[in-house]
Amino acid sequence: MVKNFIKLQDHQTIIVSVLSLGSTFVCLQLELTLDMPTGLVGVAIVFPIVFSINAAYRRREEALEYLAGLKSAGTSIFYAHRDWIDDENKTHANRVKLLLMDLLEAIREDFSSTEELEADNHRIYHLFSEISKSIELLRQSGLTAPDMSRTNQYLREMMEHFEKMRNIFVYRTPVSLRAYTQVFLNIFPVIFGPYFAYLSSHYFAASGYLVALLYGIVLTSLDNIQDSLENPYDGIGEDDVNLDIREDFHITIDRF
Repeated sequence: MVKNFIKLQDHQTIIVSVLSLGSTFVCLQLELTLDMPTGLVGVAIVFPIVFSINAAYRRREEALEYLAGLKSAGTSIFYAHRDWIDDENKTHANRVKLLLMDLLEAIREDFSSTEELEADNHRIYHLFSEISKSIELLRQSGLTAPDMSRTNQYLREMMEHFEKMRNIFVYRTPVSLRAYTQVFLNIFPVIFGPYFAYLSSHYFAASGYLVALLYGIVLTSLDNIQDSLENPYDGIGEDDVNLDIREDFHITIDRF
């Protein structure tokens, strides 16, 4: 728990904390004190950050749901190749297994990058095309029309889940809201300097500095939580989606 909390602290925590302490010191030297409404911090900073965290967390949960759908549809395609036709040499099953594993790896590489690359997207759809051709080969091996339709439905589901995961990767929480939060987060120490000085002058001397430091740590920690959840695929945060499922998928389909 302590380790994860420490990971939330970064250079922004230091900057905001230093500004808070420095602003408090300057206001005490100038005897500039003011009892300001603390609810302003909640309305101006905390509420927008918490809203962004909730939105980012929902996107992460949706990404997990779509990843599960992608894996289950891919497994169904593999079972169709393996079990729905007579294939003693497992030619069809081995062919589609390699295609599915390459597809999962391509998706991982695409979403793990800092920005969307057109080449990665073309590679992924090329593999979808190869899987479609693999399904057509089942028709030549005697797969019935209804079973062909079901197998193609599994492929469509894979493509649909991929596109939904891609939308989460491309479209993030509102940029204007993030800009608003960042601006107020960094100027709040200066604005609230007179309030921290007021605490020091009316209570014990260190109280203003302590509260200023706590405000800086709490607010930047919340902001860093939102940043770590913003892209659920980058592998930076503790709660990110694990896209390295190629080997796990391989073990799953080979076990039964």
